[in-house]
Amino acid sequence: MDSDPLTEERHHGHRPHRHHAPHHQSLRPEAKNPRRDLRATRNPAALAPSSVNSQPWHFVIAHTDEGKARIAKATHGSFAYNQPKIMNASHVIVFCARQALDESHLAAVLEQEDRDGRFATPEAKAGQRKSRRYYADLHRFDTKDVQPWMEKQLYLAFGTLLFAAAALEIDACPMEGFDARALDEELGLRADGLTSVVIASLGYRSGDDFNAALPKSRLPADAIITHL
Repeated sequence: MDSDPLTEERHHGHRPHRHHAPHHQSLRPEAKNPRRDLRATRNPAALAPSSVNSQPWHFVIAHTDEGKARIAKATHGSFAYNQPKIMNASHVIVFCARQALDESHLAAVLEQEDRDGRFATPEAKAGQRKSRRYYADLHRFDTKDVQPWMEKQLYLAFGTLLFAAAALEIDACPMEGFDARALDEELGLRADGLTSVVIASLGYRSGDDFNAALPKSRLPADAIITHL
């Protein structure tokens, strides 16, 4: 997989402040975002919370035309409407979930926590290992839903990125409309134990973005919230 500066940087736009993560239907191809703001957007995704700090994710970032074209190969046929949202973006992020929550990953997380000073004593480290192993095994062997469980964690990172982008006044377009099998093959994800789940394009919204001019529509709070 190609390396990407998003592993180092991120973007910025100029528009009225928003109190929600905007969903834009089109982005301006001529508007590119400074990398310093891209870095600020990437960090919240990488630092997002996950159940028992499992971090079962990987992010593939495209900022070049060549990189975006590789991702756009997954928007053929009935997904063709998403191709310009990828090609016109400043940066495109593919959110990937692990295919397995294996021992090597769990060990890598534990050792990183140790290097980061999370454990005051060897007993604390052993306790964290036992606790994480319990929940991993629960989903792997008892409820047998480890893949959906890992994708739930991935969406925490995805939502975190969308809100971080909004806070930086960066326009974002989330997409599930793509051929995951084709994208996995193009990027060699399955060989790395990964699978693509959702895509976010980042940049400046286009002047002809019909969705940006429409009022936000959500069910009323009393229809979806119960107070006890």
